[in-house]
Amino acid sequence: MTFTFRGKKLATAVAAVAMLSAINAHAGGTISFGEDKSVSVGFGMRGSFNGVENGAPNGTSNSYNFSLDSARIYLSGSLNKNIKGMLNTEKDIAGEGFQAIDANVQLAFSPELTVWVGRFLSPSDRANMAGPYYSLGGGYWSGIASRYGYNGGYIGRDDGVAVVGNLMDGKLGYSFGLFEGYTEFKIAPPPASSNSANQTGADGPMYAGRIQYDFWDAEPGYYGTGNYLGGKDILAIGIAGRSQKNGAYSAVATGNYRSYSIDFLLEKKDVGPGALSIEAAAYNYDTGDVYLSEQGTAYSTGVGYIFNQKVGWGQFQPYVRYQRFTPDNNIDTSRYDLGVNYIIDGYNAQVGGYFSKQDVTGTDNVNAINVAVQFQF
Repeated sequence: MTFTFRGKKLATAVAAVAMLSAINAHAGGTISFGEDKSVSVGFGMRGSFNGVENGAPNGTSNSYNFSLDSARIYLSGSLNKNIKGMLNTEKDIAGEGFQAIDANVQLAFSPELTVWVGRFLSPSDRANMAGPYYSLGGGYWSGIASRYGYNGGYIGRDDGVAVVGNLMDGKLGYSFGLFEGYTEFKIAPPPASSNSANQTGADGPMYAGRIQYDFWDAEPGYYGTGNYLGGKDILAIGIAGRSQKNGAYSAVATGNYRSYSIDFLLEKKDVGPGALSIEAAAYNYDTGDVYLSEQGTAYSTGVGYIFNQKVGWGQFQPYVRYQRFTPDNNIDTSRYDLGVNYIIDGYNAQVGGYFSKQDVTGTDNVNAINVAVQFQF
């Protein structure tokens, strides 16, 4: 059996909400120092209790584990109506300290043009921009189809600069940027120096971009959400790509890195007693044959339904999701998730349970029952 508590991004500052997605973000508190001057602080966590069939060291008994999967502190500020900033942290792998995952400044020249500078999520697919806190069931974080969460440097973050904006009454969103890149494809440690024999060619930036069009309600902002919990009518298609010359290298080889994706989200209110959501995405990853285990194609799809009627404190949202990654080393990974969320306060308070079945070529299926809890303040 498995019970899981997990974590993801919160748009913490009330002052910066307009520059992030139009999602149900929550700030713990805001101190104002005058017109358009403020500092906000908040925190969030996701944790889990997991029980996996035959997951014990002896290979025959079930394993049962508690885990604090994420603990974050969110800080943000507003210097004036044109200059905002954020500093968000995440507990390190050992759980003994915190590391900066977002540390950036946003310069808003107009509603159509904002420049982000520092460390943040580089443009990519909807799942990565939403992350586990704002995905349907938090499922992308298993890193099967959307592989930026773990491979992408600092929990998908990278250091760089990007132009971000929304056109056509907010329905056409765009983001393009230049990034360090070697942290983005973090499969192995980088060479000791740029003169190492295993790294060849120019030390150039990674180029990343995303374009999205919303046919129904607009989704303004940069960081996104994978599901609006019945709050909007969404019909959106997004295309994203990344490229870096010599951006994938190991101890013995160097290759160009490229990735491309297309994602789709449909969410419709008032479908019977609730709202229906359908999502899908397809991916292509290319590492120049340096890492065959990370080079290949992937896709995911999910369906969710949230009931309008509250039961006790919240609403029920059953869902099903499927992911598959087919790499060039011929070791495929696929996963099914079937679960239900209990939505107490949007993405600020949720409890969820799901059954998962994961299959990796050449190994036995891994069956688990999971329970997840998420809170953001």
